[in-house]
Amino acid sequence: MKQKITVKDIEISVKKIGDENYISLTDIAKRKNVEDPSDVVKKWMSNKDSFDYYCLWEELFNPDFNSAESRRIKTEEVGYNAFTMSPAQWKKRTNAVGIVPSAGKYSVGTFAHPDIALEFASWIDTAFKLYLVKEFKRLKSDEQQHLQWSARREFTKINYLFQTDAIKEHLITKSLTLDQISYTYASEADILNVALFGKTAREWRDSNPNLDGNIRDHATIYQLLVLANMESHNSEMIKEGLPASARIVKLNEMARHQLQLLMQSSSSLLVVNKEKSS
Repeated sequence: MKQKITVKDIEISVKKIGDENYISLTDIAKRKNVEDPSDVVKKWMSNKDSFDYYCLWEELFNPDFNSAESRRIKTEEVGYNAFTMSPAQWKKRTNAVGIVPSAGKYSVGTFAHPDIALEFASWIDTAFKLYLVKEFKRLKSDEQQHLQWSARREFTKINYLFQTDAIKEHLITKSLTLDQISYTYASEADILNVALFGKTAREWRDSNPNLDGNIRDHATIYQLLVLANMESHNSEMIKEGLPASARIVKLNEMARHQLQLLMQSSSSLLVVNKEKSS
């Protein structure tokens, strides 16, 4: 996903690469040369001090960086008048990730990690860099607020579903029958399945022939959370030598108790959210 921020009347693209927002070097370079911004990027990358900076960044943050090739470049090429470095050349020769070169017929330019992009902006114009920092921080803040709003909205939807009897009936496992307690299951996984869902994996498949996946693939987020706790607790009970019949009862009690608490917490949060919105 690509976004834009405006700095001193120049639109600068910001693109998500991995978990980080990369900033367009090409757009920043327009502050210096609107007609040929790529040439500005090359000149900066060919500067000795600039090379030292983006090279060090790769050594610190890129485990796959070809440091041997970068040292060779620094020893044999950097500092000479003929030395030039482009984003594409840098990536190809060293497996760099901090600067992502333009590619293809419809390229939108070269992007760089904020650490590198802000250093480049400082080389272009110190004051311009400060304005860029300000707008980039604003973008990050807006993103964070949007994520929080989306999370609250989705959680409120889930909370609303918890209010229906059908969801409660599906979520809260009933007490086990005597047959379930005494039954010898083929695996520890099915002991957990019966304790939480009230049925084995095979019983679930037989009653849901048209559904893909298994019983756990169709569990709620709360059931999966409780399941993780149950697995840890079951492991400890196995170490203590408790038989399966005793463990399955304790696990079922644990599942019902924790799911009930989660439902109550969800209901309370829903009330709070409704009060805030009213």
